[in-house]
Amino acid sequence: MLKKLDNYRHLIPKSYKQGMRIDGMIYADDELIKQIEKDLTKEQVANVATLPGLVGRSLAMPDAHQGYGFCIGGVAAADVDEGIVSAGGVGFDINCGVRLLSTPFEVDGIRAKLEQLINQLFRDIPCGTGRKGLLEVTKSELDKVLINGAQWAITNNYGDDKDIARIEEYGKIPDADPSLVSRRAKDRGQHQLGTLGSGNHFLEIQVVDEIYEPEVASKFGLHHNQIVVLIHSGSRGLGHQVCTDYLDMMQNGMKKYGISVVDRQLACVPIKSVEGQNYLKAMAASANFAFANRQMITHWTREAFKRILGRGDLKIVYDVCHNIAKYENHDVDGSQKRLLVHRKGATRAFPKNHPALPDDLRDVGQPVLIPGSMGTCSYVLVGTDKAMKETFGSSCHGAGRAMSRTQAKKETSADQLLNEMKSKGIYVRGESRSGLTEEKPDAYKDVSRVVEVVHGAGIARKVAKMLPLAVMKG
Repeated sequence: MLKKLDNYRHLIPKSYKQGMRIDGMIYADDELIKQIEKDLTKEQVANVATLPGLVGRSLAMPDAHQGYGFCIGGVAAADVDEGIVSAGGVGFDINCGVRLLSTPFEVDGIRAKLEQLINQLFRDIPCGTGRKGLLEVTKSELDKVLINGAQWAITNNYGDDKDIARIEEYGKIPDADPSLVSRRAKDRGQHQLGTLGSGNHFLEIQVVDEIYEPEVASKFGLHHNQIVVLIHSGSRGLGHQVCTDYLDMMQNGMKKYGISVVDRQLACVPIKSVEGQNYLKAMAASANFAFANRQMITHWTREAFKRILGRGDLKIVYDVCHNIAKYENHDVDGSQKRLLVHRKGATRAFPKNHPALPDDLRDVGQPVLIPGSMGTCSYVLVGTDKAMKETFGSSCHGAGRAMSRTQAKKETSADQLLNEMKSKGIYVRGESRSGLTEEKPDAYKDVSRVVEVVHGAGIARKVAKMLPLAVMKG
């Protein structure tokens, strides 16, 4: 039974289900709760709360929907000495994330060249299932990518040092070990650097439509009517294979460590076990591949802007992970503890003065990037102290699906969708017609409602809203 605490918080008490070790919490308003209760999200939040060694609460953000084991939009933190790591708590697309680029252009100055620009981007950045990138790396060079992430790309002149400061974890998760990534995973990823992928991945040219906090927006490098680019991609086939490989390992490992779970999709092993450490090192390698991937997409984006508009000096506002497990220090019952924080379809939202932030953001806080669905607005928020107290410094990551891909394809044709986008003045390029219909705007929850919950609950504050002008999908 859900217990409504206020307009934005719904508690799942430990008494809800036998075996729950901690409470659950869903951040949602009344309308979003109705949507969330249509699938197994609530049960998955409760199931996660049965896992050993977790602290605080099992959390779900307002964009939450049913996932593999953990709901998408789920957050859970484990004590590093007594807790577990679960591949399902990270997900298949390891370090799926978003990156926002600011540009020196305003909308009126480039509107006439928008179609030409999105066509150039579509040519330069491969998208779609299994597509190869423009960059070929050897197997030995791929290992360097897996160790160094975005820093590998910078070293090879695909960006500069200023980029690194505006990437979560400075574009490199430590302790990555390529030897723990299977040959199959490497084969899948070797030719995919600089590719967008399929599904909900996208590149959008947007315009800043509203500013809510001018001083913070200025610090982020954003202003009204400015053209920005939002990139959503992850670790492609490599990360998917790593998750698949280690889910099998964890299924077997649970027997060894005497762990039983209420849902086999919650397969997990102790963080300090050999299996747990091996997964975390392979996961870090996958995350670094994703950072490098978004850095390469950034490079080709800059080149396209330079070719069409004469300038390619696009700056990174920030780059955030969605699917990750990371070691972080958090306050637990009045004392600082080292935790492994699982964020699956959730975004880090650290406040001002946090030591993980670069100097130029330390006095305002971390940018939190919340993309909407195709044809709807997106948001930039900023992290808060309340997020640190309640959600392990976490926020939502997007709108969240409200409709299955199959249902979306049944209800809308590609022609209908393209006509709808055209009527809104939005240019669309897609690799696949079915891929477009899967991602139609009403297949997702209302991103503005999701963001209002986050803002109202105080776990991130609204800074700016962007509207799409041109969309590129796999």
